[in-house]
Amino acid sequence: MKLPQAPEFWWHRHPLAGFALAPLGMVYGQISGRLMERPGATLEVPVICVGNLVVGGAGKTPTALEVANVCRQLKLNPGFLTRGYGGSERGPLCVSVGTHTAAQVGDEALVLAQFAPTVVSADRPAGAKLLVQLGVDVVVMDDGFQNPSLRKDLSLVVIDAERGVGNGFVFPAGPLRAPLAQQIRMADALVVLGEGIAVRAVRLAARAGRPTLHAVTAPERKRGLKRRPYLAFSGIANPSKFFNSLADAGATVGHTMSFPDHHMFTPADCEEILTGAKTRDLAPITTEKDRARLSGAGEAAEQLAAATETFPVRVRFEEPRRLIALIADAVAAHASTYRLRPVISGDEEKVPA
Repeated sequence: MKLPQAPEFWWHRHPLAGFALAPLGMVYGQISGRLMERPGATLEVPVICVGNLVVGGAGKTPTALEVANVCRQLKLNPGFLTRGYGGSERGPLCVSVGTHTAAQVGDEALVLAQFAPTVVSADRPAGAKLLVQLGVDVVVMDDGFQNPSLRKDLSLVVIDAERGVGNGFVFPAGPLRAPLAQQIRMADALVVLGEGIAVRAVRLAARAGRPTLHAVTAPERKRGLKRRPYLAFSGIANPSKFFNSLADAGATVGHTMSFPDHHMFTPADCEEILTGAKTRDLAPITTEKDRARLSGAGEAAEQLAAATETFPVRVRFEEPRRLIALIADAVAAHASTYRLRPVISGDEEKVPA
Protein backbone atom coordinates (compact mmCIF):
# COMPACT_ATOMS: atom_id res chain seq x y z
CA MET A 1 0.00 0.00 0.00
CA LYS A 2 1.33 3.41 -0.98
CA LEU A 3 0.83 5.68 2.00
CA PRO A 4 -0.03 9.38 1.57
CA GLN A 5 2.31 12.23 2.35
CA ALA A 6 2.58 12.94 6.07
CA PRO A 7 0.19 15.71 7.15
CA GLU A 8 1.69 18.44 9.29
CA PHE A 9 -0.45 17.64 12.35
CA TRP A 10 1.31 14.28 12.71
CA TRP A 11 4.36 16.06 14.05
CA HIS A 12 2.63 18.18 16.71
CA ARG A 13 1.41 16.93 20.05
CA HIS A 14 -1.99 18.57 20.50
CA PRO A 15 -3.82 19.36 17.22
CA LEU A 16 -7.46 18.26 17.27
CA ALA A 17 -7.09 16.28 14.05
CA GLY A 18 -4.88 13.73 15.78
CA PHE A 19 -7.34 13.21 18.60
CA ALA A 20 -10.28 13.02 16.20
CA LEU A 21 -8.59 10.23 14.24
CA ALA A 22 -7.26 8.41 17.31
CA PRO A 23 -10.02 5.75 17.32
CA LEU A 24 -9.11 4.77 13.75
CA GLY A 25 -5.47 4.71 14.79
CA MET A 26 -6.28 2.33 17.64
CA VAL A 27 -7.97 -0.09 15.23
CA TYR A 28 -5.12 0.14 12.74
CA GLY A 29 -2.62 -0.33 15.56
CA GLN A 30 -4.34 -3.48 16.83
CA ILE A 31 -4.26 -5.01 13.36
CA SER A 32 -0.67 -4.01 12.57
CA GLY A 33 0.47 -5.08 16.03
CA ARG A 34 -1.03 -8.54 15.66
CA LEU A 35 0.59 -8.93 12.26
CA MET A 36 4.01 -8.06 13.70
CA GLU A 37 3.68 -10.88 16.23
CA ARG A 38 3.36 -13.56 13.57
CA PRO A 39 6.35 -15.93 13.20
CA GLY A 40 8.35 -15.49 10.01
CA ALA A 41 10.27 -17.82 7.73
CA THR A 42 13.80 -18.62 8.82
CA LEU A 43 16.66 -18.08 6.41
CA GLU A 44 19.87 -20.06 6.33
CA VAL A 45 21.89 -16.85 6.73
CA PRO A 46 21.46 -14.04 9.29
CA VAL A 47 18.95 -11.29 8.54
CA ILE A 48 19.59 -7.75 9.82
CA CYS A 49 16.64 -5.39 9.48
CA VAL A 50 17.04 -1.61 9.38
CA GLY A 51 13.56 -0.20 9.92
CA ASN A 52 11.75 2.67 11.54
CA LEU A 53 8.74 3.33 13.72
CA VAL A 54 6.90 5.84 11.58
CA VAL A 55 5.59 6.34 8.08
CA GLY A 56 8.11 8.04 5.82
CA GLY A 57 11.84 8.44 5.95
CA ALA A 58 14.08 8.42 9.00
CA GLY A 59 17.49 7.65 7.49
CA LYS A 60 17.08 3.90 6.96
CA THR A 61 18.97 3.67 3.67
CA PRO A 62 22.23 5.39 4.75
CA THR A 63 22.05 3.40 8.00
CA ALA A 64 21.68 0.17 6.01
CA LEU A 65 24.77 1.13 4.02
CA GLU A 66 26.77 1.56 7.22
CA VAL A 67 25.49 -1.79 8.53
CA ALA A 68 26.76 -3.40 5.33
CA ASN A 69 30.15 -1.72 5.86
CA VAL A 70 30.35 -3.24 9.34
CA CYS A 71 29.44 -6.65 7.93
CA ARG A 72 32.36 -6.38 5.52
CA GLN A 73 34.64 -5.51 8.44
CA LEU A 74 33.50 -8.79 9.98
CA LYS A 75 34.56 -10.61 6.76
CA LEU A 76 30.95 -11.13 5.67
CA ASN A 77 29.46 -10.69 2.22
CA PRO A 78 26.28 -8.61 2.68
CA GLY A 79 23.44 -8.07 0.25
CA PHE A 80 20.44 -5.74 0.43
CA LEU A 81 16.77 -6.70 0.40
CA THR A 82 14.17 -4.02 -0.26
CA ARG A 83 10.54 -3.86 -1.27
CA GLY A 84 11.39 -1.35 -4.00
CA TYR A 85 9.02 1.36 -2.80
CA GLY A 86 7.85 3.54 -5.70
CA GLY A 87 8.81 0.97 -8.35
CA SER A 88 6.59 -1.25 -10.48
CA GLU A 89 8.63 -4.47 -10.13
CA ARG A 90 7.40 -6.94 -7.51
CA GLY A 91 10.35 -9.30 -7.94
CA PRO A 92 12.27 -11.07 -6.78
CA LEU A 93 14.63 -9.18 -9.05
CA CYS A 94 18.35 -8.51 -8.78
CA VAL A 95 18.85 -4.80 -9.42
CA SER A 96 21.26 -3.72 -12.13
CA VAL A 97 22.47 -0.11 -12.03
CA GLY A 98 22.35 1.32 -15.54
CA THR A 99 19.71 -1.17 -16.63
CA HIS A 100 16.87 -0.65 -14.21
CA THR A 101 15.19 2.68 -13.47
CA ALA A 102 13.63 4.12 -10.34
CA ALA A 103 10.22 3.72 -11.97
CA GLN A 104 10.92 -0.02 -12.05
CA VAL A 105 12.72 -0.71 -8.76
CA GLY A 106 12.48 2.48 -6.69
CA ASP A 107 15.17 5.02 -5.86
CA GLU A 108 16.44 3.30 -2.71
CA ALA A 109 17.23 0.09 -4.58
CA LEU A 110 19.34 1.96 -7.14
CA VAL A 111 21.34 3.65 -4.36
CA LEU A 112 21.90 0.36 -2.51
CA ALA A 113 22.84 -1.54 -5.66
CA GLN A 114 25.89 0.69 -6.11
CA PHE A 115 27.40 -0.85 -2.97
CA ALA A 116 26.29 -4.51 -2.78
CA PRO A 117 24.00 -7.06 -4.47
CA THR A 118 20.46 -5.77 -4.12
CA VAL A 119 17.19 -7.62 -4.61
CA VAL A 120 13.76 -6.02 -4.91
CA SER A 121 10.95 -8.26 -3.78
CA ALA A 122 7.45 -7.74 -2.42
CA ASP A 123 7.76 -11.32 -1.14
CA ARG A 124 10.63 -10.84 1.27
CA PRO A 125 11.43 -14.55 1.91
CA ALA A 126 11.64 -15.13 -1.85
CA GLY A 127 13.91 -12.12 -2.25
CA ALA A 128 16.14 -13.25 0.59
CA LYS A 129 16.50 -16.70 -0.97
CA LEU A 130 17.59 -15.09 -4.24
CA LEU A 131 20.28 -13.15 -2.37
CA VAL A 132 21.57 -16.41 -0.85
CA GLN A 133 21.73 -17.91 -4.33
CA LEU A 134 23.83 -14.91 -5.36
CA GLY A 135 26.39 -15.78 -2.66
CA VAL A 136 25.32 -13.39 0.08
CA ASP A 137 25.97 -14.63 3.63
CA VAL A 138 24.10 -11.91 5.52
CA VAL A 139 20.92 -10.14 4.37
CA VAL A 140 20.50 -6.46 5.23
CA MET A 141 16.85 -5.42 4.94
CA ASP A 142 16.14 -1.78 4.13
CA ASP A 143 12.72 -1.39 5.83
CA GLY A 144 10.38 -4.29 6.63
CA PHE A 145 10.53 -4.08 10.41
CA GLN A 146 6.73 -4.33 10.66
CA ASN A 147 6.56 -7.11 8.06
CA PRO A 148 6.54 -10.53 9.79
CA SER A 149 7.17 -12.74 6.75
CA LEU A 150 10.92 -13.11 7.40
CA ARG A 151 12.50 -13.78 10.78
CA LYS A 152 15.05 -11.13 11.76
CA ASP A 153 18.20 -11.95 13.72
CA LEU A 154 18.76 -8.27 14.49
CA SER A 155 16.27 -5.39 14.19
CA LEU A 156 17.69 -1.87 14.29
CA VAL A 157 15.05 0.86 14.45
CA VAL A 158 16.11 4.27 13.14
CA ILE A 159 14.57 7.41 14.66
CA ASP A 160 15.00 10.91 13.27
CA ALA A 161 16.12 12.74 16.41
CA GLU A 162 14.53 15.99 15.27
CA ARG A 163 11.07 14.59 14.52
CA GLY A 164 10.99 11.67 16.93
CA VAL A 165 7.67 9.81 16.83
CA GLY A 166 5.57 12.90 16.19
CA ASN A 167 2.30 13.17 18.06
CA GLY A 168 2.57 9.58 19.30
CA PHE A 169 -0.56 8.35 17.53
CA VAL A 170 -0.82 5.41 15.13
CA PHE A 171 -1.72 5.95 11.47
CA PRO A 172 -3.92 7.68 10.34
CA ALA A 173 -4.04 9.78 13.52
CA GLY A 174 -0.26 10.02 13.58
CA PRO A 175 2.89 8.71 11.91
CA LEU A 176 3.40 5.50 13.93
CA ARG A 177 3.11 2.26 11.93
CA ALA A 178 2.07 0.28 15.01
CA PRO A 179 1.76 0.99 18.77
CA LEU A 180 5.01 2.52 19.99
CA ALA A 181 5.58 0.31 23.04
CA GLN A 182 5.01 -2.85 21.01
CA GLN A 183 7.41 -1.76 18.29
CA ILE A 184 10.09 -0.90 20.85
CA ARG A 185 9.64 -4.28 22.51
CA MET A 186 10.16 -6.09 19.21
CA ALA A 187 13.25 -4.08 18.28
CA ASP A 188 16.75 -5.08 19.35
CA ALA A 189 18.19 -1.56 19.40
CA LEU A 190 17.30 2.04 18.60
CA VAL A 191 19.43 4.21 16.35
CA VAL A 192 18.82 7.89 17.10
CA LEU A 193 19.97 9.75 14.01
CA GLY A 194 20.89 13.42 14.12
CA GLU A 195 20.64 16.12 16.74
CA GLY A 196 17.67 15.93 19.08
CA ILE A 197 16.43 13.81 21.94
CA ALA A 198 13.45 11.68 20.82
CA VAL A 199 12.66 11.41 24.54
CA ARG A 200 9.60 9.20 24.46
CA ALA A 201 11.11 6.43 22.34
CA VAL A 202 14.43 6.47 24.19
CA ARG A 203 12.69 6.19 27.57
CA LEU A 204 10.57 3.27 26.38
CA ALA A 205 13.67 1.59 24.99
CA ALA A 206 15.45 1.96 28.32
CA ARG A 207 12.50 0.46 30.17
CA ALA A 208 12.41 -2.45 27.73
CA GLY A 209 16.16 -3.02 28.11
CA ARG A 210 16.92 -2.04 24.53
CA PRO A 211 20.17 -0.18 23.84
CA THR A 212 20.16 3.19 22.11
CA LEU A 213 22.89 4.02 19.61
CA HIS A 214 23.52 7.58 18.51
CA ALA A 215 24.61 8.48 14.99
CA VAL A 216 24.84 11.47 12.67
CA THR A 217 24.78 11.95 8.93
CA ALA A 218 27.96 13.37 7.48
CA PRO A 219 28.57 14.54 3.91
CA GLU A 220 30.76 12.29 1.84
CA ARG A 221 31.87 15.25 -0.26
CA LYS A 222 34.54 17.32 1.44
CA ARG A 223 35.56 19.68 -1.37
CA GLY A 224 34.10 21.84 -4.09
CA LEU A 225 30.94 22.97 -2.30
CA LYS A 226 32.10 26.56 -1.94
CA ARG A 227 32.87 27.16 -5.61
CA ARG A 228 29.43 28.49 -6.58
CA PRO A 229 25.94 28.91 -5.12
CA TYR A 230 23.37 26.15 -5.58
CA LEU A 231 19.76 25.53 -6.40
CA ALA A 232 18.96 22.62 -4.10
CA PHE A 233 15.99 20.43 -5.00
CA SER A 234 14.71 17.30 -3.31
CA GLY A 235 11.76 14.94 -3.00
CA ILE A 236 12.52 13.11 0.24
CA ALA A 237 10.55 12.81 3.48
CA ASN A 238 12.17 15.93 4.98
CA PRO A 239 13.76 18.12 2.26
CA SER A 240 14.68 20.83 4.77
CA LYS A 241 17.06 18.38 6.41
CA PHE A 242 18.94 18.07 3.11
CA PHE A 243 18.99 21.84 2.62
CA ASN A 244 20.33 22.39 6.14
CA SER A 245 22.99 19.72 5.65
CA LEU A 246 24.18 21.49 2.53
CA ALA A 247 24.49 24.78 4.39
CA ASP A 248 26.24 23.09 7.32
CA ALA A 249 28.77 21.62 4.88
CA GLY A 250 29.67 25.12 3.69
CA ALA A 251 27.57 25.35 0.54
CA THR A 252 25.75 28.54 -0.41
CA VAL A 253 22.12 27.64 -1.09
CA GLY A 254 20.59 30.37 -3.24
CA HIS A 255 17.24 28.71 -3.84
CA THR A 256 15.41 25.55 -2.78
CA MET A 257 12.65 23.46 -4.39
CA SER A 258 10.78 20.77 -2.44
CA PHE A 259 8.80 17.86 -3.84
CA PRO A 260 6.83 15.00 -2.22
CA ASP A 261 8.72 11.97 -0.89
CA HIS A 262 9.81 9.56 -3.67
CA HIS A 263 8.54 12.06 -6.27
CA MET A 264 8.97 10.96 -9.87
CA PHE A 265 10.13 14.08 -11.70
CA THR A 266 8.03 15.04 -14.70
CA PRO A 267 9.42 16.79 -17.79
CA ALA A 268 7.76 19.98 -16.52
CA ASP A 269 9.49 19.60 -13.14
CA CYS A 270 12.86 19.14 -14.83
CA GLU A 271 12.35 22.17 -17.07
CA GLU A 272 11.33 24.27 -14.07
CA ILE A 273 14.45 23.27 -12.12
CA LEU A 274 16.77 23.88 -15.06
CA THR A 275 15.17 27.24 -15.86
CA GLY A 276 15.26 28.30 -12.22
CA ALA A 277 18.94 27.43 -11.98
CA LYS A 278 19.81 29.22 -15.21
CA THR A 279 17.93 32.44 -14.45
CA ARG A 280 19.44 32.62 -10.95
CA ASP A 281 22.92 31.53 -12.11
CA LEU A 282 22.88 28.58 -9.70
CA ALA A 283 24.15 25.02 -9.99
CA PRO A 284 21.51 22.33 -9.39
CA ILE A 285 22.30 19.90 -6.56
CA THR A 286 20.29 17.07 -5.03
CA THR A 287 20.41 13.87 -2.96
CA GLU A 288 21.48 10.43 -4.13
CA LYS A 289 17.88 9.20 -4.08
CA ASP A 290 16.62 12.13 -6.11
CA ARG A 291 19.46 11.75 -8.60
CA ALA A 292 18.59 8.06 -8.98
CA ARG A 293 15.02 8.97 -9.98
CA LEU A 294 16.31 11.09 -12.85
CA SER A 295 18.10 8.18 -14.55
CA GLY A 296 16.12 6.69 -17.41
CA ALA A 297 13.19 9.05 -16.81
CA GLY A 298 13.20 10.73 -20.23
CA GLU A 299 15.14 13.36 -22.14
CA ALA A 300 14.35 16.28 -19.84
CA ALA A 301 15.34 14.24 -16.79
CA GLU A 302 18.59 13.16 -18.43
CA GLN A 303 19.41 16.80 -19.20
CA LEU A 304 18.77 17.74 -15.59
CA ALA A 305 20.81 14.77 -14.37
CA ALA A 306 23.77 15.83 -16.51
CA ALA A 307 23.67 19.33 -15.01
CA THR A 308 23.08 18.27 -11.41
CA GLU A 309 25.64 17.64 -8.69
CA THR A 310 24.98 14.99 -6.04
CA PHE A 311 25.39 15.46 -2.30
CA PRO A 312 25.80 11.99 -0.79
CA VAL A 313 25.72 11.55 2.97
CA ARG A 314 26.86 8.67 5.15
CA VAL A 315 25.89 7.63 8.67
CA ARG A 316 28.58 7.78 11.33
CA PHE A 317 27.97 6.10 14.70
CA GLU A 318 29.26 7.85 17.81
CA GLU A 319 30.27 4.49 19.29
CA PRO A 320 30.87 2.21 16.30
CA ARG A 321 32.10 -0.64 18.49
CA ARG A 322 28.61 -1.04 19.92
CA LEU A 323 27.16 -1.54 16.43
CA ILE A 324 29.94 -3.97 15.55
CA ALA A 325 29.24 -5.96 18.72
CA LEU A 326 25.49 -6.10 18.03
CA ILE A 327 26.02 -7.40 14.51
CA ALA A 328 28.74 -9.85 15.51
CA ASP A 329 26.58 -11.24 18.34
CA ALA A 330 23.57 -11.64 16.03
CA VAL A 331 25.65 -13.48 13.44
CA ALA A 332 27.17 -15.73 16.09
CA ALA A 333 23.77 -16.46 17.63
CA HIS A 334 22.39 -17.45 14.25
CA ALA A 335 25.34 -19.77 13.63
CA SER A 336 25.00 -21.42 17.04
CA THR A 337 21.22 -21.88 16.80
CA TYR A 338 21.00 -23.38 13.33
CA ARG A 339 22.80 -26.16 11.54
CA LEU A 340 22.65 -27.49 7.99
CA ARG A 341 20.41 -30.41 7.17
CA PRO A 342 21.83 -32.95 4.72
CA VAL A 343 21.52 -31.65 1.17
CA ILE A 344 18.37 -33.01 -0.50
CA SER A 345 17.80 -32.37 -4.21
CA GLY A 346 20.30 -29.54 -4.13
CA ASP A 347 18.39 -27.62 -1.43
CA GLU A 348 19.77 -26.61 1.93
CA GLU A 349 17.76 -25.59 4.97
CA LYS A 350 18.84 -24.63 8.46
CA VAL A 351 16.84 -25.88 11.42
CA PRO A 352 17.24 -25.52 15.19
CA ALA A 353 20.24 -27.49 16.41
